[in-house]
Amino acid sequence: MFGLGIASTLLLATTTATATTAAAPAPAVSLGAFLGSGQEGVDRSALLEEWLGGTELTVGHTYLPGDLWSNIEGRPEFLAPWAQWRQEKAERLFVLNVPMLERNEEQLPDEEVRELLRTGAAGGFDHHFATLAERLVAAGLGDAVLVLGWEMNGTTYTHRCAPDPEAWKLYWRRIVTTMRAVPGQEFRFDFAPNRGTDAIGWDHCYPGDDVVDIIGMDSYDQPPGETFDEHISQPYGLQYHADFAAEHGKPVSFPEWGLFRNGDNATYMRRMLEWIEHVQPVYHTISDYCPHGVWQCLQNPVSSEVFRTTLSATPPEPGPGRVPRPGTTDPEPEPEPEPGRGPRPGAG
Repeated sequence: MFGLGIASTLLLATTTATATTAAAPAPAVSLGAFLGSGQEGVDRSALLEEWLGGTELTVGHTYLPGDLWSNIEGRPEFLAPWAQWRQEKAERLFVLNVPMLERNEEQLPDEEVRELLRTGAAGGFDHHFATLAERLVAAGLGDAVLVLGWEMNGTTYTHRCAPDPEAWKLYWRRIVTTMRAVPGQEFRFDFAPNRGTDAIGWDHCYPGDDVVDIIGMDSYDQPPGETFDEHISQPYGLQYHADFAAEHGKPVSFPEWGLFRNGDNATYMRRMLEWIEHVQPVYHTISDYCPHGVWQCLQNPVSSEVFRTTLSATPPEPGPGRVPRPGTTDPEPEPEPEPGRGPRPGAG
């Protein structure tokens, strides 16, 4: 811990007994939601804005598929709908999760991951990231926030850090250096671990202030930590995140957050929104699919109402109902991947 004391005593002292009290004021930060990987994610943004009483989503968030290098390079047809959305308004922010390795969800053994990281650190994959950078610039997305190698402190992804932290850091540096060399780019690189220690303390993976612009965190309502106070105070928790970023002179973000193991938890929803208001991230994007979401997922009505009441531009009508998804009258959501597993293109 850096001990900068960013969390107030009031936030730490709040208990579940206050779950039904009035929600905090809407945070004055860039708001978004993951609503789908491709065109459907763009289309749903307008409906979510309607549900929020006209509150504008200024963040568009999606994931490059990590199955093949050809997809990590950013196919132009994949980027096109997001480019159009971004260019419609100057204040909009495009956030793109970028895998560092192909076969990113195939549970490769540590020995193979270690060799791949070392190959990347030696420059073996530079050309893929140069292609991605060139395509983003050509599409008008040269100012994107790139969440590179997200949740690197965990075990889910091939681009995980624990098998060889030194190689991982060198590889991150090569990717950033390669992409920054492309003319016309103004990328910002977001280093975003899971909350908590997971497989390795994420500070052991931090590649350096010169190659990181934002320090993010993916934080769901699940262990480690049974209460929100523990989410704040645990090793590598929300407080450590805020303190680490301040120590390094970086802003924070929350690329992924939402409900999970504790179900429809109004206390978590209220306190996470309060925390967001308190630390003022560059942006935050809730994962809006079941079991984590509040609009496309109908199984969380109480948390949905907290989210909606807190963030609505106008007082919402009573009840957790929502506008149907594009092209449907049935509001039932489709099944989605668990958090930490980047949604596939076209997933709803």
